[in-house]
Amino acid sequence: MARVTFRDETATGRPVDEFQIPDLPESMTVRELIRLRVREEVARFNARPSHHFNGLVRPDDAEAELNGYRMREARRIDWERQADIAERAFLSNGFFLLAGDRQVEDLDEVVDLTTDPELVFIKLVQLVGG
Repeated sequence: MARVTFRDETATGRPVDEFQIPDLPESMTVRELIRLRVREEVARFNARPSHHFNGLVRPDDAEAELNGYRMREARRIDWERQADIAERAFLSNGFFLLAGDRQVEDLDEVVDLTTDPELVFIKLVQLVGG
């Protein structure tokens, strides 16, 4: 069994958030890892809903803030919807995923969690232009 660290970093490498999940299989696909990460963060949020959500992707009706998303009202979030949004964001380069020292680029790529137990998510900030 593997213990995996999920870490968010800025594009400059500054750590933003981190949590671990123990007792995972020795290998999982990128899709499974993204969905697992989203399910875990939504479960933590749903245990104590608030007006602030710190997660991989923005929930419906939420506004981006410096460190997460501001919810219009404290409510539960559907993890499967969030996971679907996260998959689409990964495919459209909304964030990058590093496993160890390499970037993974395919949802069906298998990651050996005994070799690469640290996963780094780098969210990209969309620029607004005229």
